[in-house]
Amino acid sequence: MYTPKEVAQNYLATGKAKTQYPAQKVLVLAILAGMFIGLAGAGSNVAMASVAETSLQNFGKLLAAMVFPAGLAMVLIAGSELFTGNCLIIIPVLQKEVKISAMFRNWIFVYIGNFIGGIIIALITVYGGTYSVFHNEAAATAIYTAVSKVNLTFGNALLRGILCNFVVCVAVWMTFAAKDIAGKVAALFLPIMLFVLSGYEHSIANMCFIPSGLFAAGNPAYLQAYNSIYAAHGAYSADTLTWGAFFVKNLIPSTLGNIIGGSVCVGIAYWFAYIRVSDDKAHEGPARQGAKKKKKR
Repeated sequence: MYTPKEVAQNYLATGKAKTQYPAQKVLVLAILAGMFIGLAGAGSNVAMASVAETSLQNFGKLLAAMVFPAGLAMVLIAGSELFTGNCLIIIPVLQKEVKISAMFRNWIFVYIGNFIGGIIIALITVYGGTYSVFHNEAAATAIYTAVSKVNLTFGNALLRGILCNFVVCVAVWMTFAAKDIAGKVAALFLPIMLFVLSGYEHSIANMCFIPSGLFAAGNPAYLQAYNSIYAAHGAYSADTLTWGAFFVKNLIPSTLGNIIGGSVCVGIAYWFAYIRVSDDKAHEGPARQGAKKKKKR
């Protein structure tokens, strides 16, 4: 495997290349990434619903957390562009190999593409009957997931977003250390499972999670299932689930948190630890040697 320092050096080329792709290529790859993450979200909802009304219901979140890593595995191995992972582009920016405007351009196109991909999967899974399994319990779970997310405070969503992308970017970083597919999958599995199990907020996953709940709530049978399984036991009313709440109470704060968690907590930290510090030593070396020679004279 590669050392952390080697990963940092290798990412300089990777991050730079990402900012040089044509806009249409970035958009297509971003749509694919949004779809991959959306599929993982749908699968995790179905996994949770499989034990929703059984004696194993407390294990539902663990099952969902074990399914979700498939999304990032598809993103990284199949090849696509994910906004949260691309927060690491701050590394070549700090090294002055990429302009900050190029980073923002990449982020904007990738974010839009991810959103399109998430909406596509939300539409197909809801209207294609994916959530009708287990007597509509999967649909009820999809609505519950969305309702829970839009009822977070702005601060909670922001902080959970920071922790989420801190973990996600560490997972991405770890995959760069592996030299084969098995190693990459093994590297990302536990960190991604950790963030889902802990209930952190991934803005791109929420681009499918919350629209899926919104679309499902429009189906009377699905809404009835939610009311009987979740709302009847103290969950928030489905009336709180709106497009406005999606953007204002979840997507905006979770996105800001993701940027902080990925760019600052991982990108800037690893740039400082493995690139800037080593560069400083390289520059200091000759100067110190010259000073020693002067003293000898």
